[in-house]
Amino acid sequence: MKTQNITLSLPQNTLQKLELFAARRNSSVSRLLTEAIERMLADETDYEEARRRQIALMKKGIDLEFQKPVSRDTIYQR
Repeated sequence: MKTQNITLSLPQNTLQKLELFAARRNSSVSRLLTEAIERMLADETDYEEARRRQIALMKKGIDLEFQKPVSRDTIYQR
């Protein structure tokens, strides 16, 4: 996969924490950020697919096999 460098501005204390976080996981800041962004994009795609499926189901409807209740008079007829 072809990659492209970007410039990211972070507060210095945030960057220091991020560098320590990456080091504890034997990773790089770049790799951590790439994985986080990829997860966000995948979650968004999964959400949109699920949303489209649910809207299609709502439009189609579900047969609940509803039967009109028997009238009260019929139940209590003697």
